[in-house]
Parts: sequence; C-alpha cells; structure tokens
Amino acid sequence: MDALEKRTGLRRFKKIFQSITVDNGSEFLNQIELEKSTGKGNRTMIYYCHPYSAYERGTNENINRMIRRHIPKGSDISKYSPAQIRKIQDHINSTPRLLLEGYPSNSRYQQYA
Repeated sequence: MDALEKRTGLRRFKKIFQSITVDNGSEFLNQIELEKSTGKGNRTMIYYCHPYSAYERGTNENINRMIRRHIPKGSDISKYSPAQIRKIQDHINSTPRLLLEGYPSNSRYQQYA
C-alpha cells in the first residue's frame, strides 16, 4: 500500500481508498501500519470481516469468481506467465460493475488518477 500511495499521492489515495475491508489473514494483522500514511496522518480506514462471513466482503468474492473463470481453484499460478496474468487483470478491470454504476474499475480509477 505504501508503493501505491507514493505512486498516486496521499490526497488521491484517500479519495480512492476511503476504507478497505480485509479478512483475518496474517498479511493484514498490523492495522495501524496499514492505515498510517507514508507521509503524515492516516491514509485510510481498515475494517476486518468476521471469520467465515463471505457476505461481508462481497466485492472480494466477486473478484475471486472472476479470477476463477480464468484460473481454476487449486491451479498452480506459477504456471501462468506475467503476460497471461496481465491479460486476466486487464479483462477484469475493464468489466462493467454494478457497484460502480455500470462502469469498469479501470475507468473509475482514471477519474481519480
């Protein structure tokens, strides 16, 4: 998140990522560091889902479903080239989303970038 904040700038980062909902994975254990800006103050608010409550992270589950259309569950992701992963990523980011009023995420992101 630090690299993303540096690339977008704190003001834009705060506008785009007003809050982030995460699961209870070990990569998200340090809430204070995740919320803290590389500059001054906080960059976002981190919220944790309850265990076994997929309904609390609907967007994440929808994205996982989109990924699974291209990479079946249990597949060895190292067998996919960076170009293949990029193609999947571009497809997902250009898919219109109801949550974004029918816009794809890449065009919404560009509005703030």
